[in-house]
Amino acid sequence: MIHTRVGLGFDSHQLVAGRPCMLGGVLLEHPTGPAGHSDGDAVLHAVADAVLGAAGLDDLGTLFPDTDNAWKDADSSALLRDVYQRVLSTGWQVGNLDLVIATDGPRIAPYRAAMRKQIAKCLGIQPDAVNVKGKSLEGLVALAKGDSVAVQAVVLLQRS
Repeated sequence: MIHTRVGLGFDSHQLVAGRPCMLGGVLLEHPTGPAGHSDGDAVLHAVADAVLGAAGLDDLGTLFPDTDNAWKDADSSALLRDVYQRVLSTGWQVGNLDLVIATDGPRIAPYRAAMRKQIAKCLGIQPDAVNVKGKSLEGLVALAKGDSVAVQAVVLLQRS
């Protein structure tokens, strides 16, 4: 009987003027924000795909397609809560989650604790089960213009 599963999630969005900078369910003070059909929260999108993948369910884009206006400007925290209810219904629950947010746009460090708390709240787990790391792109030209964010998430699901 399998008692643990690992899932990997990834998402990236261009950062554009005129959009709120919503990452990890937290509004960051920054002049640009992630472009997207929903609120563009690449952090929560990566988390959702990691959780869905570990549970063997469809990905975020299949469940909430960007071709459906019902999801236009959707709150990604609400999408993640919906995703997690689907996962819980299969008997899996999050054991822990580890994230890397790569950007030369907004600084992540000042928001890490708030992101951990918000993600944990969406998943019904303790904040110490969520780790968030911000990384600079260190001059990688394709991403380091400060106009994009890329996120990788790894999650452990478990059954008791």
